[in-house]
Amino acid sequence: DAVRVVRHCLTRTGLPLVVDADALTCVARDLELLRPARGRVVLTPHPGEMARLLGCDVAAVQGDRPGRARDFARKHGCVLVLKGARTLIAAPGGELWINPTGNAGMASGGMGDVLAGLIVGLLAQGLDGAEAARLAVYVHGAAADVLANEQGPVGYLASDVARAVPRRLAALRQQLPLEPHTARGRKRT
Repeated sequence: DAVRVVRHCLTRTGLPLVVDADALTCVARDLELLRPARGRVVLTPHPGEMARLLGCDVAAVQGDRPGRARDFARKHGCVLVLKGARTLIAAPGGELWINPTGNAGMASGGMGDVLAGLIVGLLAQGLDGAEAARLAVYVHGAAADVLANEQGPVGYLASDVARAVPRRLAALRQQLPLEPHTARGRKRT
């Protein structure tokens, strides 16, 4: 049933999507599912999930994280967020970004769910996949960095990070004066 739902979402909805957790397992069984969804999909695997997508072991993924992420995004026309220390964001055009925020305290249950939710929220606000992924990954890690500084390097929960996100977004807005959306589309600064 899960495979049918994932197939339907990827091939029939026409909506931007975030593919995470068990949906990644479904996609790994049939990468052709990504073909009709070109340009609208953000995948968020950790190294183990990435290994399943590639049909290799985790050591092969970790041995060339940038190359593996970039090649996959290009080949499958998606945005790929390869989670881990210095999370990578790869776009279909070959662009690759390395996120500078985040820390080891984020290696706990639910952190990926918070990240996926952030990406979905930003997609719903009109950002494209690469923009949404880059901003979400940065803010997610920055929120965790604040917690690590305030509470210590480990022991905070995904729910703590989720609660810290609005403060990080507010701080980012103050640092970077952003132009509002216009009727004709977003202005870029």
